[in-house]
Amino acid sequence: MMDKRWILIMLTFLLAACQEEVKNAKGVDGLPPIFPDYTEVTVPVGIAPLNFCSAGESECLDVVLKGDNGGEMHVQGAYADFDADEWHRLLEANKGGRLVCTVCIKTKDGWMRYRDFAIYVSDYPLEDYGLTYRKIAPGYEVYSKMGLYERELATFDERAIIENTQVPGMCVNCHTPNRTNPDQYVFHVRGGHGATLVHREGTTELLQALNDSLKGSMVYPYWHPSGRYCAFSTNQTRQGFHVVKDERIEVFDLSSDVFVYDAEKHELLLDTLLMTGHFSENSPVFSPDGRTLYYTTALQQHYPTGFREQKYSLCRIGFDPENGCYGTQVDTLFNAFKEGKSLSWPRPSYDGKYVMVTLADYGYFSIWHKESDLWLLEVATGRMLPLEDANSPDADSYHNWSAGSHWFVFTSRRENGLYSLLYLSCVDEEGRATKPFLLPQKNPKVYYQNSVYSYNTPDFTSRSVELDSRKAARAIESVERVPVRVR
Repeated sequence: MMDKRWILIMLTFLLAACQEEVKNAKGVDGLPPIFPDYTEVTVPVGIAPLNFCSAGESECLDVVLKGDNGGEMHVQGAYADFDADEWHRLLEANKGGRLVCTVCIKTKDGWMRYRDFAIYVSDYPLEDYGLTYRKIAPGYEVYSKMGLYERELATFDERAIIENTQVPGMCVNCHTPNRTNPDQYVFHVRGGHGATLVHREGTTELLQALNDSLKGSMVYPYWHPSGRYCAFSTNQTRQGFHVVKDERIEVFDLSSDVFVYDAEKHELLLDTLLMTGHFSENSPVFSPDGRTLYYTTALQQHYPTGFREQKYSLCRIGFDPENGCYGTQVDTLFNAFKEGKSLSWPRPSYDGKYVMVTLADYGYFSIWHKESDLWLLEVATGRMLPLEDANSPDADSYHNWSAGSHWFVFTSRRENGLYSLLYLSCVDEEGRATKPFLLPQKNPKVYYQNSVYSYNTPDFTSRSVELDSRKAARAIESVERVPVRVR
């Protein structure tokens, strides 16, 4: 039997023989045309390799990465395919520094050498295990294959949490953990056997999807930090289609209200301040200390003709977790009438410093609005700070914070205006965002060109999500539901 050392030597020789020497490369005074655009991005230690390819026609790529604090990688091939172990060692060695990337691209006209660019390695850790999200194919009424998925951040490994092929004819959405903790999560199921699935302290319960007291479903959930409560809205949602260029679909609510679910007592905590007759309350979230409930609200319009006048403000009300009671005063933090913008998807950072929001011209389904951008509300001052370096000319929305309150994930249609993809960015101590980077894939050109799925409602998870999908599917298809009462 051949010695393993000789096998390793022979493999090393064969790989080296495949390398083509870059000769007489023509210098180009510009950044290399690569996909994804990873030039001048900032990444955390532990992220999967930022593999990339040429954005145009090419025969071969030659890429050298050098760390300011030491270490070097050299790859050559149809695309830049970095060894994961080497990549992680190089990032670890250059934490707080940068990697200098030299790219040569071979075309039919020969080799071209482009201007070097940097990949910065952040001091801010991203300790979360991975991401959860929904992937859905284009469509508005019929649910094709879609589901909830989990992706490990350090690798390219993705697995299904649950897919609607296991619950035919139904839609699963809005997987929401408690502050990235997979021991507690909730997601909603639409369809003939609709339900709200709540997993808490090792127990999974399915609540009735429709409740007579709510006159709607329990959607847009957000956990209280104690794990006892979960805030929801209930929405009578409709959709319409545009007939003008660059606008496709508008989603609006005939009515919506906000409430809190007490998971220990199986009670819905309702209050007239959050269930008004002429305003649509939406998207509730708890503050990190659990004593404030943020939510959005808009004056109801005549639909569908008045949809452009539907602008959402950001409000807050006190919450007493000991007694499960609301405060008696509502404060407006962002006045949509005054600012002329509509606010959606409030997400407090877990350190209590900011609330990240999306601003659009109107409505709250900002994932369909090209003008939607990410902003920060500074809680201590009330100042609104634009995340200029994270935003794009296309729709940026559906964001969530990592556990450390510096990294965030969001969806954007910036690549082609059609599909929403996942990007990561980092906020520094001054509220400035780094240039976002597209979620890495093993072969990004093949993966993203062949995919017909849009990502939405992404969130971080500190560990892999545990769900017996077969058992959950059987429970969803059953008629057994946990009854809840109103308080």
